[in-house]
Amino acid sequence: MVALPIGFALRYGGHLGAISPSGILIVIVTAIALQIGIGAACGLYRGRYSYGSFAEGKILYPVTVVVTVLMLGILLMFAWHIDVPRSVILIAFPFALLLMMVLRYIKRIIEDFTNRPSYEHSEPVIVYGAGFVGRALVSNLMSDTNGTYRPVAIVDDDPSLRNARIQSVSVLGTGADLPSLVKRYHATKVFVAMTDIRDTKFSRIRQSMRELGVDVYRVKNILSNISGLNEDNVKDINRHVIEGIRGKIDYQIKDEDIRSYITGKRVLVTGAGGSIGSELCRQIVDYNPSELMMLDRDETLLMDTRYTIWGDSNLNDPSVILADIRDQDALHKVFSERKPEVVFHAAALKHVTALEAYPEEAWKTNTLGTRNVLQAASEVEVEVFVNVSTDKAADPTTALGQSKLTAEMLTSWFGDQTGKRYVSVRFGNVFGSRGSIKPLFTRQIMDGGPITVTDMEATRYFMLIPDACLLVMTAGAIGAPGEVMVLDMGEPVKIYNVAENLIRTYERYDVEIKVTGLRAGEKLDEVLFGQSEDFEVSDRNPFISHTHAEPKSPASLDYSAWYENYLDHRTYTVKK
Repeated sequence: MVALPIGFALRYGGHLGAISPSGILIVIVTAIALQIGIGAACGLYRGRYSYGSFAEGKILYPVTVVVTVLMLGILLMFAWHIDVPRSVILIAFPFALLLMMVLRYIKRIIEDFTNRPSYEHSEPVIVYGAGFVGRALVSNLMSDTNGTYRPVAIVDDDPSLRNARIQSVSVLGTGADLPSLVKRYHATKVFVAMTDIRDTKFSRIRQSMRELGVDVYRVKNILSNISGLNEDNVKDINRHVIEGIRGKIDYQIKDEDIRSYITGKRVLVTGAGGSIGSELCRQIVDYNPSELMMLDRDETLLMDTRYTIWGDSNLNDPSVILADIRDQDALHKVFSERKPEVVFHAAALKHVTALEAYPEEAWKTNTLGTRNVLQAASEVEVEVFVNVSTDKAADPTTALGQSKLTAEMLTSWFGDQTGKRYVSVRFGNVFGSRGSIKPLFTRQIMDGGPITVTDMEATRYFMLIPDACLLVMTAGAIGAPGEVMVLDMGEPVKIYNVAENLIRTYERYDVEIKVTGLRAGEKLDEVLFGQSEDFEVSDRNPFISHTHAEPKSPASLDYSAWYENYLDHRTYTVKK
């Protein structure tokens, strides 16, 4: 809109009277229509690329070139009819490209400068190291408006980096200048952001800063556990990434609903070493159960969970139960001796491609394992049983989905038989959990790429681990016997957009995204409800819906029939 009038003015040497008003209007409208159409088709105007990024620049230039070539072709045929010379397009092209790039970069600068930690509510800190870890650390700290720390200076032992700037923070000297910079900027902490710093050097830095009353922390990677950058801040990064794409959601959690059936009760969590199970344990403790029992078959993961809750890794403790849900006798012994009153069943195998290769493992763990836990729970009259399910159980096309749907059906049967709150909770991907795309993409970024995405249009429902666990516990409070509670996870998110957002978060614009194609059994889009399922939004929480799974008696379980059903619904065939 601006470049074309400039092109006309230059073509006619500033003699505006020679310009045809109708001609310039036709050319502008046509060029804008082509730019928007081709740009949208290539993802330029669909939020696929970050403003001012290299990725956006790589698509902006060819789109503008194509529009220019098409406009030249159009004018070749119609220039005489609308009194417009063809050279106008060639003159306007560099101005159009320059203006589009400048405006995008201005928007990026504005975003960078508006997303800064508050001066009044943040501590001044100095970052030692201007390499990748240091750059990533400064970028993340300076992009958090609610951040605890505000970088005021960077030091690096490479003198050639002096006066370099990262997110408007300057490299002001080497390690020798650190004491004077601490005094000048009244820094309260120093973050040593290096992957290969020697322990002796780190000790010298810490000793010199101790004399000034300044704390020193080592950051070997951007997710290191240091004061202020511990597990809670890793969760903040996850929230920043996913909410930056999907938007924020207030799930309207009511603590009194959860307290009503957890406080003062004996609570057992299966799969307590996993991402969901461990977070459930951490949150359950806040609601003061009389006893928390953490069951898993992996002693190392149990140790980690216990340490994050109580600060010790003692496995010889009543809170820790080492058992496999496949072992029916072991479960009966645990339940009969410990008599839990509330059970959260989070133990499961969850990787689609692995279970497509070994579907019987899905049957053994997700189906028979759930049956074992349900039977043991019903025999000791567990009051509330919450089966953690997955959106892949809705119209399942994979072994994982089929095994979890059968688990929902078993839970429904036990709910009907006992008349107690035996419910399933169905939700999609948990962002940041072990084995999910977040840690995989992060590792690929740290390794220099590429990030592998199955399809540019593939979408998934994503939920953060803390939010999912709060809703799981809420569903246990408001569900009826045999129901399936389905969590509202907001709008589905493009996996490609997640990869781009992570690249921007870590400031690694050199990392490419590679599209590999959907794997066996994977869907382009997931659903939360099956086509034949009726559902109703809960009147106690608008983010939870009630539906039902057809009850299935454990006596009717048969692997051969289950396997045939799985093959009938599988969306692909195996090449022989």
